[in-house]
Amino acid sequence: MTASKKTILVYHREGCHLCEQVTASLYQHQQELDYDFELIDIDNDPELCEKYNADIPVVILNDEVIFYHFFDEIALREALGDTSVKNN
Repeated sequence: MTASKKTILVYHREGCHLCEQVTASLYQHQQELDYDFELIDIDNDPELCEKYNADIPVVILNDEVIFYHFFDEIALREALGDTSVKNN
C-alpha cells in the first residue's frame, strides 16, 4: 500500500510575477519531492481575495502556510518531511 501524495495549495492570481516564479519553482521540485499542487485563483472568490490579496502567492500544506511571496525550498522540504537540503 502506497501513501498518497501530499497536495499543496497555491493561492495566486493571474498576471502576478511572484506567483509565476513560485509556481515554476514548485514544478521544478515536484518530481523529486513527490507532491501535487493545486492553483487557486483568489480573484474567483471574494473571501479569498480579501484574505490573501496582499500576500500572494501563499503556499499551504495541511492548513499551514509554508511560505508566501517568495519560494522557500528549505520550508518546502521541512513541510514535506524531507530533511535533506540541497546546497546551491
